[in-house]
Amino acid sequence: MDATRQAASAPGRTRRRRGTARSAGVALGAFAAVRGGGALVVALGAWWAGKDPVKVLGGSWDSFWYLSIAARGYGRTQMWPASDSIQSDYAFFPLYPLLVDLTGGGPVAGLVVSWTAAAAAAVGVYRIGELLLGARAGVLLVALWASLPHAVVLGLAYTEPLLCALAAWSLYALLRGRWLWVASLAALAGLTRPTGIAVAAAVTVVALRELLVRGNRAPAVWAAGLLAPAGWASYVMAVGAHRHDPLGYFTVQRQWGSRFDFGGGTLETVWKALSGGPVTLPVTVTLAVLAAAGLLAVAAVLDRTPLPLLVYTATLLVITFGGAGFFESKPRFLLPAFPLLLPVAAAMARARPRTAVAVTAGLAGLSWGYGAYLLLIATVPP
Repeated sequence: MDATRQAASAPGRTRRRRGTARSAGVALGAFAAVRGGGALVVALGAWWAGKDPVKVLGGSWDSFWYLSIAARGYGRTQMWPASDSIQSDYAFFPLYPLLVDLTGGGPVAGLVVSWTAAAAAAVGVYRIGELLLGARAGVLLVALWASLPHAVVLGLAYTEPLLCALAAWSLYALLRGRWLWVASLAALAGLTRPTGIAVAAAVTVVALRELLVRGNRAPAVWAAGLLAPAGWASYVMAVGAHRHDPLGYFTVQRQWGSRFDFGGGTLETVWKALSGGPVTLPVTVTLAVLAAAGLLAVAAVLDRTPLPLLVYTATLLVITFGGAGFFESKPRFLLPAFPLLLPVAAAMARARPRTAVAVTAGLAGLSWGYGAYLLLIATVPP
C-alpha cells in the first residue's frame, strides 16, 4: 500500500518541480528584462556621452578598487590631505575580487561575476517569495527588487549582486531547515561585504531559538550557529593582525569617513534637508528610500514575516540608518534588504494583472532613468 501511494505521488512531485522551474524561469526572465533594459539605457547614454559602456558599468567608483585588488592584491592606499581622508583597499572584503581574479580579471570579468551572481540572486529571491506567498507574488517580488532606484548596481562590478545571491539562498535554506547549506552560504556572505554580518545575525538568532527554545541539539544547528559569522570575523581579524590593531578594520573604515554613530549623521543630514538646506537629487531619493524602508519594516512586522527575514532585515536597517558617511549610498546598502518588499509583492499579487504590470513597468522606467543619472551625471558614488 505504501509503495502504491509513493508511486502515485511521484508524478505529482514531478509536476510541482516543473511548475516551480517554469515560475523561476519567469522570474529570472522578468529580472533580465528589467535590468537588461537598465543596462541598455546606461550603455546608450555612455555612447552618446563618448564614454566606453564597459568601463562605465565595470569600472566606475568602487569597481576600481575591486579590480585593483583582483589584479594586484591588497596594499593600495590613497591619501587626500585636503579632507584628512586615507582610503585603504583593506576596507573591501575579499570574496568578490577573488572571483574576478579567477574569472580572468578586468572589467569584463567583474561584470561576468556580477551578472551571474545577480541572476542567482533573482532566483533565490523568487524562491523565498514563492515559499511564503506563492509563485505569482514571488515573480512580482523579483520584479520589484529589480526596479528599485539603485538597482543599477546589480549590473555593475560591485559586491551587492554577490551578497544578495548568498543572502537569498542562505535565508531560503534557513527557512527550509537545511543547516549545512546555511552555514556555508552565510560564511561566504560574510566574506563579501561588511553588511554580510546581517546573514550571520539571522542564522545565529534562529540557531539559538532551535537550541534554547525548541530543544533541537542537532550538530548541524550547532555548526550553523558557530560558522555563520566565521567569514566576516576572519577578514576583520586578518586586517587587525595586518595592522597590529585588533580594531584595525574599523580604523580603516573610519579613515574612509564611514563609522557607526547610532544614526547621528543620518539625522543631521535629514534635518538639514528638511529645514531648507540645499538638496540634490541623490539626497532626495535617499530620503524617500529611507522613509519607505522604515514604513515597510513596520509592515513586515505586522505581516508576521518569519524570524530569519526579520532579523536579517533589521540588521541591515540598523547598519544603514546608524552609519555615518556616504549618505547618498544608503539606498545601495539596502539593496540586499529584499524582504522589505514582501508586503508590497503580496498586495500586488492580489491586484489585477494589468495593474501589477503597469506599476512594475513604471517603477522600472524610473529605475532606468535614475541609474543612468547616477553613472553618467551624478558626482557622488551610487
